[in-house]
Amino acid sequence: MRYQITGKQIDIGEALQTHVKTELEDILRKYAGRPTDANIIFSKSAHEYNCEAIVHLSTGLTAQASGKATEIYAAFDSCGEKMDKQLRRYKRRLKDHHKERSQPVELSDAGSYILEPKDESDDASDSTVNGMIVAEMETKIPSLSVGEAVMQMEISSNPVLVFRNEKHSGINVVYRRDDGNIGWIDPRQAD
Repeated sequence: MRYQITGKQIDIGEALQTHVKTELEDILRKYAGRPTDANIIFSKSAHEYNCEAIVHLSTGLTAQASGKATEIYAAFDSCGEKMDKQLRRYKRRLKDHHKERSQPVELSDAGSYILEPKDESDDASDSTVNGMIVAEMETKIPSLSVGEAVMQMEISSNPVLVFRNEKHSGINVVYRRDDGNIGWIDPRQAD
């Protein structure tokens, strides 16, 4: 497994890096069989240290956690506890509801855009989309089952996830509704 342990304007010593690797390996060994890489980023905001960890699993799922504390080791320990909890829940869901995935998740390339609205004072009668592209980047669309997509969305704490449905290779969307439930959009079923 590949580790990338960095600090934003903070010097990260060898002792902290060893501690992070040891603790994270223990957490991942318990719950995630085949992690591919982990990014751990430390930063400082006023008197608090922040730790953000992102772990990519071979199943294509990504687990994220963050922690804050006045000590840098305590910030990582807080982050590690959250990561442990996420991976435990993920493993429980996989064990209870889904068979083990034998193949890694297939990823497809796609474009991702951030739109910024125009000033409404410019032309209020314009009925076209009022936005201009302020950022354009490439992203990956995973090929997952609906259950795996819901788990990935919950683990990453994102409100929406676009994925390629494994059953029919169509593009689908799962999203968190305002009432707290999960919505699933499958355009193929609308035909």
